[in-house]
Order: sequence, then structure tokens, then C-alpha cells
Amino acid sequence: MIPALKSFADRFLGRGDATITVPSFDGALKPNQILEQAETITQLEAPEDLATDGTSLYIADGPALLRLEGKGTTEVRRFDRAISALCCLPDGCLAVALEGREVRVFRTPSAEATTIFSDATFNAINALAPGPSGTLLATDGSATRPTSQWGHDLMERGRSGRVLRLELESGRVTTLASGLQYAFGVCMAGEALLVSESWRHRVLALSADGGRRAVLDHLPVYPSRLSSAPSGGFWLTAFAARTLLVEFVLRENAYRRRMMKEIDPEYWIAPKLRSGLSFLEPMQGAHIKTMGVVKPWAPPRSYGLVIRLSEAGVPLYAVHSRVDGLNHGIVAAVEMDGALYALAKGPRRLLRAPLGMIEKELQA
Repeated sequence: MIPALKSFADRFLGRGDATITVPSFDGALKPNQILEQAETITQLEAPEDLATDGTSLYIADGPALLRLEGKGTTEVRRFDRAISALCCLPDGCLAVALEGREVRVFRTPSAEATTIFSDATFNAINALAPGPSGTLLATDGSATRPTSQWGHDLMERGRSGRVLRLELESGRVTTLASGLQYAFGVCMAGEALLVSESWRHRVLALSADGGRRAVLDHLPVYPSRLSSAPSGGFWLTAFAARTLLVEFVLRENAYRRRMMKEIDPEYWIAPKLRSGLSFLEPMQGAHIKTMGVVKPWAPPRSYGLVIRLSEAGVPLYAVHSRVDGLNHGIVAAVEMDGALYALAKGPRRLLRAPLGMIEKELQA
């Protein structure tokens, strides 16, 4: 009863979760253009996720599993469905999620599957990570929408995301957390799990007893996949940035439902992985451009961001592709061989930024 009354009061007074304010990029999230200066390694068809075992980099590109070879890629194998998530396990195995509905584990990338998880409840498996003692962790973003319709889930204010534990030996699937507002990323952090909850703009720590604690809250972005950094800590990606206009629309139920019913999803007032391609887009004009030049501080319909977190989950710094850039929609990032590799889904690029270059730019 008390939470319900608090929720009603927040909506009436416009405070708490009902507020439409958006935090600014400040402090450790101070804007820069490091992702725009990153090297484009290769152009892809339909990039989705990255995974590394420390020596090789694997890329999910539609139904194709690719491996980075020098400045190009080699196709390792091809599936009958699009890959929605990738993960390298400590024992050398590779886990692959297909269209969010099935997870397969391979002893080697080119071998036959040793374990197949095809639980009927799987709907939007969008991230995988190694778990403790022979387990695999997964986030199932939504029980009602597939991974390709994440924008629909946001506009419907979905809260059906889950965190799952998959046992490799027995094939058992256990739900560790449910009722999340789009779970999109998971990673081990000691005895706890870090989980991205995109529509709540936060990263949660899940304890072994099921407790939840916000490690990062009130982010100015929609957080997504997490990966461990070899030197300790984590890399957190954000596939889009928040705006006051979207926050307002999310609270105007009648307008939002009519927009979803009558307008093509491509032109909804909603975050996108890329923007500036059509005169039909809802955010354009003088508040985006001045004298024909896109303002880097304009409201971001699309954005690119990777945040470096400490072992405690505290932001240390971030690398950006701002509104006037192209490398937007960062959905995955991993560190390998002294460089940060990031997947920009908007322009369909694999980016590489040496850590030395990042440090130099941050100190400039």
C-alpha cells in the first residue's frame, strides 16, 4: 500500500520517477569526441555483439559469427538465425544466443553445440556473461517484445526483463531477478552481479540472496552491455542518451499510445541508434543545427558512449560520440591487447581506440 501511495504522490507532484529532468554529462561523464577519433576497423552488415577470450575477438554480424583477423574479419560459422548475444567462457567455450530465443554453447567456435538451451520462456536474450562454477548468465530484456523491438518496449513502459542463470551440465534455467525495466547487460562483480536496467537508467548489483542495490542511478543514458576490464573494473556501454522530450512523451499516455498507433516507429519521439537521415524525424531544425552545422550540445536523438567503471562500479571516465558525430548506438565494448573495441550499431562499424590514445585525449 505504501509504495502505491508514494507512486501516486510522485505522479501528482512530478517528483521521483515521475520527474522529466535528465542529468547532464558532467564529472566523469564529461563529453569528448574520443569515439569519433577511434579507428574504424571494418564495416559490418548487421552488428550486434562482441566477445573476446583475451586473444581473439569475435563479432556477431547478423547470422554470421566473425573473427577479427588483422584489419579484416573471417567468417567462422553461419547460423540460420541472427545472433542476439555472444560470450566467451573461461574454459574456451563460446556461448551464442539466436534471435533471443535459444542459447547454444560450443566447445570451439567451429564445433557442434555441446549444450542447447531453448526454454519456452526465452524471448529477448540480449546479453550473455560467464557465471560462477559452470554457469552462464543471461539477460532476457522483455517477455513481450523481441530484441529488435526494444523501442516498442520502452514506449510501452515494459517491466518484464529478467536475469537468468543457465547451468551448463544439467541444462537447468533459474530466474535470478524479474520485473526489470528492460534488462540489457550482466557481469560478475565478486560475489554479486551487475545488471543494466535500461529504462530505469541504472546499474543494479544483485546479491546471492536476491537483494538489489543501485550501483549507478539517474544516468543520462540508457545503459546496456557490461564487460570486465583486464586491469579490474568494467566497461559499460550506452546505446542511446535520454532527452527531456522523450521523458515527457513517456508520461503522456494518451499521446504516446496514439503515436504508436498512427506513426511509423522510425519516426516516433524515441531514442534511435542513428539519426539525421530524414526530414521526417521529430528532432531537427534550429535546435539541432545552426547555419547548417549540427550542434554537439543539441538534444541527442542518437548518441555513442562507453563508460569505464571501477571495481566498485564508480565511473572513472567516458568516451563519447556526440550529437554531431556518427559513431552512435554503441551496444558492445570489450578490451583486448591494450585497446578498446566498440560496436557502433548505428553506422554498423567496429571501432578501435588504443587505451594510450584515450588517456592522452582525456589529459589534453
